[in-house]
Amino acid sequence: MSPDTHGPSPVSPGIQGPSSTSPTAALTPTAALTPTAALTPAGATSAARTSTRARAARNRRYLVHGSRVLLLALVFGAWELLARADVIDPFNFSMPSAIWDQIREWALHGTAQGSLWEQIWYTLYEALLGWVVGVVTGVVLGITLGRIRFLSDVLGPYIKVLNAIPRIVLAPVFLIWFGLGPASKVASAVVLVFFPVFFNAFQGAREVDRNLVNNARILGASNRRVTLQVVVPSATSWIFTSLHVSFGFALIGAIVGEYIGATKGLGLLVAASQGTFNAAGVYAAMAILAVVALLTEGLLTFGERRLFRWRPAEPGTER
Repeated sequence: MSPDTHGPSPVSPGIQGPSSTSPTAALTPTAALTPTAALTPAGATSAARTSTRARAARNRRYLVHGSRVLLLALVFGAWELLARADVIDPFNFSMPSAIWDQIREWALHGTAQGSLWEQIWYTLYEALLGWVVGVVTGVVLGITLGRIRFLSDVLGPYIKVLNAIPRIVLAPVFLIWFGLGPASKVASAVVLVFFPVFFNAFQGAREVDRNLVNNARILGASNRRVTLQVVVPSATSWIFTSLHVSFGFALIGAIVGEYIGATKGLGLLVAASQGTFNAAGVYAAMAILAVVALLTEGLLTFGERRLFRWRPAEPGTER
């Protein structure tokens, strides 16, 4: 027989059949890539990107907070220096150190009207009660008029007229009606809170996706179920937007009512400090009020994030 009959057949170096691959070559890392190993580089890249984004968001958050603190320190430092150098009159403008001394004096020894914490709680109680009443009435009436066009057509002009009235001027009227007690301050807070909440709830009820409403009706939902299970959830984001602003309005209503006439509260501290030409006392009451407002805003923001965890974060915001 000729050598090319029994000898090894020539194999092209670029092409190998299955029988030409040895067991050792089959077990090499290059040849034995499992699905997990094939996905490892992509998974590592995704994890690296997530870590980079988290680190960038954390650094930006630190930068924002640090810039806020720095700006506040610069303003207070310039205020203190200008007052001590008599560039501005410390009698009229006071200074941060005097304001801090006034707050500490009130906290340790109380005010002429009683304990400082009692004054804070009294104002907070009036603002919270007025805020709750204003929010509930605004949401109920806004959703109702948003759902029932006949009522909105009838009551719309009257609500617009009432909204055009400067509501701060109603505080003396409420003082005459309800006296020096908390009722007059609660009424002032209610009228300030009601309108922004009402208009947001009304608009939210009008902006509901009509396809959702039609689908609910096809499935046999009554008007009550459509309102409670479709309209109200859809308008919740609109309502929450107004809650952040409305609590500040509630504090304004309570403070203005106390300033005009009251027996307790931070507004009374402002009026008493003004009557004695105590500029530090006026600024101290304002600083306490600002802290209360910021804490409440933080609680509202926390509640909103917990309630709307399903909603994607807007660009530039951290959740």
